[in-house]
Amino acid sequence: MAADFNRPPRAGEAQPRVRPCTAAVLLVAAALAASCATSGGPPPPPQTPAEQLLANQIYQALNADPIYFFRHVNVAVHNGVADLSGYVWTTDALYRARQIARGVPGVNGVVTSRLELEREGRANGVTR
Repeated sequence: MAADFNRPPRAGEAQPRVRPCTAAVLLVAAALAASCATSGGPPPPPQTPAEQLLANQIYQALNADPIYFFRHVNVAVHNGVADLSGYVWTTDALYRARQIARGVPGVNGVVTSRLELEREGRANGVTR
């Protein structure tokens, strides 16, 4: 008699076991879901030496700012567009980072969509 997987077991009846192929399918589905959740999309193309030099100039300009701490900001440059990622603690710091990057000669645009705001050292902290 085949096990009926759609009904609960009766008293004294053994639990129907999961079929090996079902377990394998569930394992593969879980692995695929985990890999999709952690992949941030395709990796960015490698930077040319000129783009790396421009990124270093942006780093220097950010770290020279006497008011804000930008050590947690990462910079990547592609086709003259600076992509700032990482995190800052205030919205003013976010706008200032954008302004500083725009002021570096050779920068055609600035993207800050991956620059996160962390208040009080925590993501989405309570505002005061």
